[in-house]
Amino acid sequence: MNSTDLKTTPLAMTGALTAACAVSGSLATDPKSAWYSGLDKPRWQPPGWLFPIVWTALYTDIAVTSAAAIKSLHDAGDQRRARDFQAALVVNLLLNQGWSWAFFRAHRLRPATVVAALLAASAIDLTRRAGATGRSRAIALAPYAAWCSFATILTAEIARRNPRD
Repeated sequence: MNSTDLKTTPLAMTGALTAACAVSGSLATDPKSAWYSGLDKPRWQPPGWLFPIVWTALYTDIAVTSAAAIKSLHDAGDQRRARDFQAALVVNLLLNQGWSWAFFRAHRLRPATVVAALLAASAIDLTRRAGATGRSRAIALAPYAAWCSFATILTAEIARRNPRD
């Protein structure tokens, strides 16, 4: 692999993975469904229009920051940690889209809460891994970890308010 490949390959890979996650999650999500509209949701839930804006920014951040971290690891000759980061990213993105399928498609609020908690832990781990390649990368991914943690609390509260689901 030449130096040009190293500059483009991580971003192409992380971009493709993140885009696939976003598409999969979008296919499962229907915030206008009768089921979702009928849920008892807390007043502190953000407005619906905010979610696509936040997720677009977060997915972009995940792809760009992860690519920079992977490239940094490749440049340092640490192929093992680069592969470990890639594996952690794949797990994170599977959990990410998995929440949409558990929550919106399967209507399983308690399992969705578990998936959200695993996603938050995975996002925190991804932030830690990125931070090991540079403090600015941890700072860049911190909003993702924070949003996933908030989503866990929100999902748990929706599950608590809707015990029948």
